[in-house]
Amino acid sequence: MGVLLLKQTCAILSTYAADVSGVCSALYEMGGMTVMHDASGCNSTYNTHDEPRWYDMPSMVFISALAEVDAVMGDDEKLIGDVCRAAEELRPRFVALAGTPIPMMMGTDFKGVARLIESRTGIPTFGFATNGMHSYNKGASTALAAVAERFCDPSLSRRELAAEEAPEVNLLGVTPLDFSVTGNVEAMKKSFVDAGFRVNSCWAMGDGWERLMEAGRAHVNVVVSSCGEGLAKVLREKYAIPAVTGIPIGAAAQRELFDAARAAARDGNDRKMPAPDAEGAEFIVVGEPVQSAEIARALHRDFGIESVGAISPLDFPDEDKIFAQLKNARTVIADPLYKPALPKGCRFLSLPHEGYSGRIFRDQIPLIMGGNFNEWIKKELSL
Repeated sequence: MGVLLLKQTCAILSTYAADVSGVCSALYEMGGMTVMHDASGCNSTYNTHDEPRWYDMPSMVFISALAEVDAVMGDDEKLIGDVCRAAEELRPRFVALAGTPIPMMMGTDFKGVARLIESRTGIPTFGFATNGMHSYNKGASTALAAVAERFCDPSLSRRELAAEEAPEVNLLGVTPLDFSVTGNVEAMKKSFVDAGFRVNSCWAMGDGWERLMEAGRAHVNVVVSSCGEGLAKVLREKYAIPAVTGIPIGAAAQRELFDAARAAARDGNDRKMPAPDAEGAEFIVVGEPVQSAEIARALHRDFGIESVGAISPLDFPDEDKIFAQLKNARTVIADPLYKPALPKGCRFLSLPHEGYSGRIFRDQIPLIMGGNFNEWIKKELSL
């Protein structure tokens, strides 16, 4: 056990934003009140590194200010009382509790606490047993799925696609942790519109609550990050909406994604775009699972690069494994904080990821949606 824990410790590379940040990011624009159960550290990390919307969009994200004596005594009543008083004053659409490492060690029953708060206030309340030991995508995926499961209108049903009708899509898993606030979300929506789709809802950036609640009207879901995977399952179970996993990156690659989305809208079957295998690849893309796979696919489809693959370290914080996967790489696309993992002489293309390096390199994030990707690659590779 000791050896395993040491292998999961990052001594050189950074770590991805934690699951608690994923919950806060996913729910940020929904009008709810999110409470991190922690002393203070997790809140400051989320505020200063993981959330760029603070500057122009307020949200009810709070910290419970867990004290040492409360942790030792396991006093949940203080948390319950504080949250109830705040909720009764602010009257949020819902309350969400998110855990951190200390409550994990305390054995806090978040679902039980949530039930007590809801019974006292009458406000729908979620309890997410996040613990800071997993990456942001797991927290965001759980939170988005929970909201859809509880609130999305059950009377709606997926409509059959008429012969000449433009398919309506839900974009699932859109948060600043993966897409930042530098224009890629808007460019992604535009790519779908230009291809003849209508964007029904975007979970969960840029769309109001009412629009999100009409997710059941769409013909197809497009899972644009791993944050949307849980939500896609809920919407399929609730409305029988099929899902396609991918992002419109690259001219040729995005056409294949759009074709897959149209086909899914017609036949109701899920589709996932094929991801190149990273084993032995000389050109490797490192990052979030969906985005890195789509970039690798675009390099293959649009530029004819054969030895290309994608790796996503979100689920294995094992530096030895990351170093081993990159040892034969000649070119790597990754966040700048991955530079120490590159072999000598490897060419590096910087693609900052807000969920990994936070705000440090935000002003260097390029537009990569649609044909913008081709222009970026041509410039970076001097093609």
